[in-house]
Amino acid sequence: MEEQSDLGPDRRLLIVDDDRLFLQRLGRAMESRGFEVTLAETIAEGLAEVRKAPPAYAVVDMRLGDGNGLDVIEEIRSRRPDARAIVLTGYGNIATAVTAVKLGAINYLAKPADADDIFAALTAEPGEKTPPPENPMSADRVRWEHIQRVFEACDRNVSETARRLNMHRRTLQRILAKRAPR
Repeated sequence: MEEQSDLGPDRRLLIVDDDRLFLQRLGRAMESRGFEVTLAETIAEGLAEVRKAPPAYAVVDMRLGDGNGLDVIEEIRSRRPDARAIVLTGYGNIATAVTAVKLGAINYLAKPADADDIFAALTAEPGEKTPPPENPMSADRVRWEHIQRVFEACDRNVSETARRLNMHRRTLQRILAKRAPR
């Protein structure tokens, strides 16, 4: 963990994520690292916070129930060009990473990212490469996480999830019945 003085005089951090448990956990972790944290569960809440007081730092989920987190990144950049914002997503691909950076994000992290990875990304010097994670997820775990995200996006509808994943419904039911791989 780095010293709090590395954050600069303005330590305001906005975290926007619709996963309430993750949001609260990350908020506490960032407060313990010296940030003054504001939490938002929707794009609308995030935009309102930015308009009220543009933060020096931001962690924004890409996909939320009411829209795209890149709207929050764009609003932060327009009101505070020096802000250090990162995008979190479970739906990573090159196109969205490029768009996030063009709109002003300084980094792009795949979920699940832990507080240490997020802190390192927020406080990295410009041009400094973030080291790869020490214990990356296994391919089985990545697959399982993806299936869980799609399942939740389909409001836990097995048939719709199976259709979107191009998978047989019974196969999906067996996967959902098992515990998460390590």
